[in-house]
Amino acid sequence: MKLTTVFLLCCASGFLSLTAQVTDTSKYTLLEPYDFHLQYLRTDSALLIDVREPFEFRGRRIRGAINIPSSGNIEKSADTLNHDLTYFLYCTTDYRSIRVAEKLYDAGFRKLVVLDGGINAWRNEKMQVDKKRVKKTKIH
Repeated sequence: MKLTTVFLLCCASGFLSLTAQVTDTSKYTLLEPYDFHLQYLRTDSALLIDVREPFEFRGRRIRGAINIPSSGNIEKSADTLNHDLTYFLYCTTDYRSIRVAEKLYDAGFRKLVVLDGGINAWRNEKMQVDKKRVKKTKIH
């Protein structure tokens, strides 16, 4: 009986320490396409950011997204962003958006959501994309 109690206590303490590590080290929330979209619609103060390159953004993208390429200096862009908003990030697969989320977290942003699988997963789930070509803007 004592052995069973000790074993259960060890398992419980191990589980609690693992749970604490997950919440302490989580810099962003990774959501599947449907949940990502639902959370975005439910969040009042949110901004949808496509971190792909401009030529990728001009093709297919999620409606309502703005383009802040990950190849640019994201730290400079972070200076212009409001810390109170929730940022929904995506790229092609999720690799670049995860890297951007980590950089934004290091810059003090705490409300970060990443699309798991990127726009590829979004399209695989038959979620709507905006196909209209965005014209290049010339700076005068």
